Amino acid sequence: MAGGAREVLTLQLGHFAGFVGAHWWNQQDAALREPTNAQEQPGELCPDVLFRTGQTLHGQETYTPRLILMDLKGSLSSLKQESGLYRDKQLDAAIAWQGKLTTHKGPTTLTSAITPEPLIPTEGSIRVWSDFLRVHLHPRSICMIQKYNHDGDAGRLEAFGQGESILKEPRYLEELEDRLHFYVEECDYLQGFQILCDLHDGFSGVGSKAAELLQDEYSGRGIITWGLLPGPYSLGDPQKNIYRLLNTAFGLVHLSAHSSLVCPLSLGGSLGLRPEPPVNFSHLRYDATLPFHCSAILATALDTVTVPYRLHSSPVSMVHLANMLNFSGKKVVTAGATIPFPLGPSQSLPDTLMQLGGATPWTPLSACGDPSGTCCFAQSVVLRGLDKACHTSQLIPGTPLPTLLHACTTGEEVLAQYLQQQQPSVRSSSYLLLTPCKVVPPYPSLFSSNLSRQAVESIPVLGALCSSSSLNRTLGDLVKELTKLDLRRWASFMDAGVEQDDLEELLQELRNLAQCYQGGDSLMD
Repeated sequence: MAGGAREVLTLQLGHFAGFVGAHWWNQQDAALREPTNAQEQPGELCPDVLFRTGQTLHGQETYTPRLILMDLKGSLSSLKQESGLYRDKQLDAAIAWQGKLTTHKGPTTLTSAITPEPLIPTEGSIRVWSDFLRVHLHPRSICMIQKYNHDGDAGRLEAFGQGESILKEPRYLEELEDRLHFYVEECDYLQGFQILCDLHDGFSGVGSKAAELLQDEYSGRGIITWGLLPGPYSLGDPQKNIYRLLNTAFGLVHLSAHSSLVCPLSLGGSLGLRPEPPVNFSHLRYDATLPFHCSAILATALDTVTVPYRLHSSPVSMVHLANMLNFSGKKVVTAGATIPFPLGPSQSLPDTLMQLGGATPWTPLSACGDPSGTCCFAQSVVLRGLDKACHTSQLIPGTPLPTLLHACTTGEEVLAQYLQQQQPSVRSSSYLLLTPCKVVPPYPSLFSSNLSRQAVESIPVLGALCSSSSLNRTLGDLVKELTKLDLRRWASFMDAGVEQDDLEELLQELRNLAQCYQGGDSLMD
């Protein structure tokens, strides 16, 4: 383990979480393999926070995600149970690509790493996340839930109560605890856990029990949960939509009770029953019905908003980041991102921010509707990937300054000043990095033709986490919709372990959570 890393252990729970995770691990791996650009400061991001060094039985060094993932039978596809990386038949679930292996030295303090180079799949051939994962996983990463199926109409993990019951079974609880102890015990300084968890299906229950376990066993560590929902849905299957609503509501309440921070992530327009159109990005052309596309965009946002606790120099701990945003019971936050950040030719950062005017500079990614007219209580903002020469005004000396931003002498000052102008009373932290976000294949080609005529390999991104009053409306709307439900019509959800009293308690918890985001709240309450 490289000295100085404040390690984070990731739990990846569910199939859409697998899609987001696969893209995110691929993006980080691509950044590791990228030769350091003269413009970039080496080591802005510390990969040892999320990755770990290891050794095969043959003495070959490896570099794998510090990851525990749970998914259903039938989701591994092209990944093999027999590991090409760790050949030890005593270890279960050892998986690796059956492809060319290359050993390389990265641009960081790592000694060496092994990366697989499989054939890049076509979009039409991708059915599961393992079809396009390009990094090796450690033998102790995979925990397969055999009692439920990934495909087919029968044996699906579709209800919150089913998910909760999985981690009440000694078999799965012991498997998870065994993997937790393995990874935690090798850490020099574990700052906490991040949970990537499907919210729309039974994995919301798995995630809730996992968060409860982490809170009980690792008190004082940060637990940040990213609640993931696929793109837009239709009204064609009433049961599926009702279950999605119930799973999301139960998941948000239970996860917020056991996490330091919870952030829903979705390209949908709403968490409720009424379908809303997916969000729009000016410079992206994506198919909202494809998990492969939606998860790539969410992974890019995730790679950006998690920057504060992954910094090599002066990192902010997960606990500190959460405490800045979750005061007065505001455990749920929203995310937003501008992908890519639209810095035009010959433009500077002050020019671009000036053109944005008073509009919210990022696209909302938490299915909480239009943020206009809402207020923000606290925010963490990251801008990455801009050439340093563009950070400040490039006007000829003596030219009248269009805005105060053009008078700033550093990019950090420009960004902080802009956020202060936008919302003067908001508690803000901001970060400016030279390192862009990698979008090389198998990342899908989503970028509009007017962005570049060449293949895009890396992009600048603006990302934000916000404690927003929009959650008052969003959570309140969930209460209204759930109040109208007659759970007796959805007996199978009740059969999975949820009772009418549980729903009544859920409604009260949602009301309490919604009240935390009323617009009159003081920052210093």
